[in-house]
Amino acid sequence: MLSRRALAGLFQKQNAHLLRTRNRYPINELCPGHRNLSQSLRRQSQSQRERNAVGVFTPTSAAIFVATGVGLFFYFRHEKQKLLEERGQQLFQDSPVSITELSNRKGEKQSTIRTTKRWRPFSLTSSKGEPFTEKDMLGKWSLVYFGFTNCPDICPAELDKMGLVLNKVEADLGKIFLPIFISVDPARDTPERMNRYLAEFHPSLIGLVGPYDATKATCKAYRVYFSTPPNADPKGDYLVDHSIFVYLMDPDGHFVEAFGQNVESDQIVTKIEEEIGEWEKEKGSKTSI
Repeated sequence: MLSRRALAGLFQKQNAHLLRTRNRYPINELCPGHRNLSQSLRRQSQSQRERNAVGVFTPTSAAIFVATGVGLFFYFRHEKQKLLEERGQQLFQDSPVSITELSNRKGEKQSTIRTTKRWRPFSLTSSKGEPFTEKDMLGKWSLVYFGFTNCPDICPAELDKMGLVLNKVEADLGKIFLPIFISVDPARDTPERMNRYLAEFHPSLIGLVGPYDATKATCKAYRVYFSTPPNADPKGDYLVDHSIFVYLMDPDGHFVEAFGQNVESDQIVTKIEEEIGEWEKEKGSKTSI
């Protein structure tokens, strides 16, 4: 039986052997399974931290979410545009027959076509602060657009397109056009504001504004849809849904054509020149002045 001194010496030798072994061989080399387990735990910890950082979204689910949102945005914008175009197509719907139907009838004169649809009476104020009615449109060809000065994109794009059309047809046919921009935002658009706004576009443009009742009556008479409420705040930050058409009127105040948002400026120019050519053959001049 070993004495206490002998046991203490043996214990010291064993400890020294273990220390030499640990220094010579790291524990990961002695225990490969421990190393793999350690790496696995680190990966799980990193994955958990990433999951906590992004919440429930993974890169794949985030991409699907964004793609779905973009798809819904374009879908609803397309459906809204279809609705506005359908409403706009009802312009002058109380006429007995359409222009296309009349033009396809043999023996019908162009003057007969134009007598079916005409501007109804209205009274507004021009961007110069002067009274303006449908009678002020007589004598020249008119391009008419309904919109509002706070419109972020569509109205500026349509007014730019009107400017391109006017530059082309006036260069070819002369100063025989009256371009008109009618506001559908009576709460915020004033003659002074319209005048400043239209200065950024074609110099011939005339702005028309009026109180809510006059604006509503004008839009209703010509089947133009707009969403401005009667109690809109003049200082409010809101958008207005409205029909998106440029209307062509002849010098006698008759409706000729409505050009939608997707119609290019070159197509509008071609149609206008065709109509003016027919008018000149019949009337002997480009206008009725």
